[in-house]
Amino acid sequence: MKKMKNIYKFFFLLLVVVACEEDLRDTSFADNMAPPTEVTASYAITQDNTGSVTITPTAQGAVSFEVFFGDNSDSATLSQGESVEHIYAEGTYQVVIAASNLAGDVVETVQQLVVSFQAPQNLVVVLENDVAVSKQVNITATADFAAMFEFNSGETGVSQPVVTGNIGETISYVYAAPGTYSVVVTAKGGAIATTDFAVDFEVTEILAPTEAAPVAPARNDSDVVSIFSDVYTDVTLNELPTTWSAGNFEAISIASDNVWKLTALDFLGIVTNYDNGIDLSGMEMMHIDYWVPEGTTNELFVKIVNTVDGGEDIESLGTTVGGSWQSVDIDMTGFDGGNLANKEKITQILIDSDGISGNVYVDNFYFYKAPSSTVTSSVQDFEGTAPTFTVFGNIAATEVIANPDASGINTSANVAKLTKTSGSEIWAGTFFETTTPLDFNNYSKISVKTWSPKTGAQVKLKLENADASITHEVDMNTTVSNTWEELLYDFSAAPAADYVRVVIFFDFGNAGDDSVYYYDDINLVDDSGVSAGLTFQDFEGAAPTFTVFGNIAATEVIANPDASGVNTTANVAKLTKTSGSEIWAGTFFEVGSALDLDNYSSISVKTWSPKAGAQVKLKLENADASITHEVDLNTTVASSWEELTYDFSGAPAGDYVRVVIFFDFGNAGDDSVYYYDELQLKN
Repeated sequence: MKKMKNIYKFFFLLLVVVACEEDLRDTSFADNMAPPTEVTASYAITQDNTGSVTITPTAQGAVSFEVFFGDNSDSATLSQGESVEHIYAEGTYQVVIAASNLAGDVVETVQQLVVSFQAPQNLVVVLENDVAVSKQVNITATADFAAMFEFNSGETGVSQPVVTGNIGETISYVYAAPGTYSVVVTAKGGAIATTDFAVDFEVTEILAPTEAAPVAPARNDSDVVSIFSDVYTDVTLNELPTTWSAGNFEAISIASDNVWKLTALDFLGIVTNYDNGIDLSGMEMMHIDYWVPEGTTNELFVKIVNTVDGGEDIESLGTTVGGSWQSVDIDMTGFDGGNLANKEKITQILIDSDGISGNVYVDNFYFYKAPSSTVTSSVQDFEGTAPTFTVFGNIAATEVIANPDASGINTSANVAKLTKTSGSEIWAGTFFETTTPLDFNNYSKISVKTWSPKTGAQVKLKLENADASITHEVDMNTTVSNTWEELLYDFSAAPAADYVRVVIFFDFGNAGDDSVYYYDDINLVDDSGVSAGLTFQDFEGAAPTFTVFGNIAATEVIANPDASGVNTTANVAKLTKTSGSEIWAGTFFEVGSALDLDNYSSISVKTWSPKAGAQVKLKLENADASITHEVDLNTTVASSWEELTYDFSGAPAGDYVRVVIFFDFGNAGDDSVYYYDELQLKN
């Protein structure tokens, strides 16, 4: 077997040389191929007492097979799709199928083969309707002196048998229509005589979903108007269903998920409210999930109606696709073709069918727009049952402990602790698995809060599918030491896969030295809707004119004294809170034009403070200070740059041109020096 593996690998490398000599320098991709899976073989035995058996091997990811017949005869080598015929004496044999891929990886399976010249006896047949696939019947047959069995479906106009299988295995067949059929299972061995099992069997159709609809992605409240979904806060509906609906309505649960069940559906009427309706004018898309039985081809529609200002419009969900949940997204501009006055006062919503639909299930019915700010979904926060960690590279066990430094950006109770044991491998790390695959349909990044005793330590985050055949990794470096920070990893380039394993490596590339690292709050992140921000002062050009008050020293622009972490720019503003200065001492400068708070709602400032927990007040004023608004935030780190984001959405309308900042507000000056930089308008 080992000899064969080496022959295949040599043959593969020879092909590489012929194809491109340069590629021979890197054949590592061959070693990264997944080994063959689902290795099996089917038997076909002649009923003539000759013992002739045709063996056909199959596998996923295999290019060749070696078949060992189990009777001490020479093995046979086959390509994918080929069969081999072999003559057996009566007896029971253990047939070995060895499947090989291009890289030479070999996976074996052993199957029993019974060759008997007696008619099969003790035939036992199990027929079952599949619980997930409509009109599918699963057939299992066991018998003495049998090698295979055939299934006659009892259908007219269909070539019989419809499917065959090895004795003892389960085979499946999907009927065109439900109903009761006279089926026959025939067991065959090496004898001319066969044994039949006949029965009338009812094939059933699945008329309801067997699993929940796809989970809707996390969205900010301001980005969604939900009619019906377990994920969002639904709007209040005054009538569901309306008295004028045509069809039956029932609220049910499927796999713990709330669902609408509509039967004999002509149309379902929904009333939001007749006073002002709901405002859909800011929404860009409509989403709905539906499920109908296989074979259902009714076209479904959604209609929105404005009875306040008048008008309505209707959009098609298309011809239905049956047997599985279907997710439909419709551009809201599609509702502009009717006589709808506006989308600000939608009072009625209808789900309509172009003919009577027998069964329709509906979930996740909502309107949405692109995210206006970052959206996150928690992967693991270590606050509940701890995941099962697997460590590698000779490090100590990873454990969940009480947060040893509940400060700054991470004041949560529990965190994960990783000790990179002295002498452990440079690639030592740990992983845990998630219960469901990570959602990279709606998210592209992952954030992790980390605590490292070293600045500049490489923290590698790697994702793997269940068998590690598909992986993707991203590297980030810590920017602070002995302080929590959040690292954001971009996985937008990750190949499509069901990623369930989260692997993390601290100080990757260096051998262990007993350093202790902590990590927490692993989140999926969608920041596609976040504006890059509009910088209105970065102190890199001509310095603004500062005005100080409260008896502090003059504010000045200087070279960045700590170009690290989140701020590596050249210049920053320096404020010294002189000893004995007022508790309200501060500084301000004015901008050339009023700050645009119509299109932005927040202001971010990068700050450097010698104290954690110091109150930094940011105040905006119009030209004569007759209109002002101020917001307070506290520093979370000491002697490091951080970004503070101030929410000015509550500011009264005004032409704000003066930006005032106070450091350590509420405390008298003590000669502490503070720096600030990069003032941006943001959403």
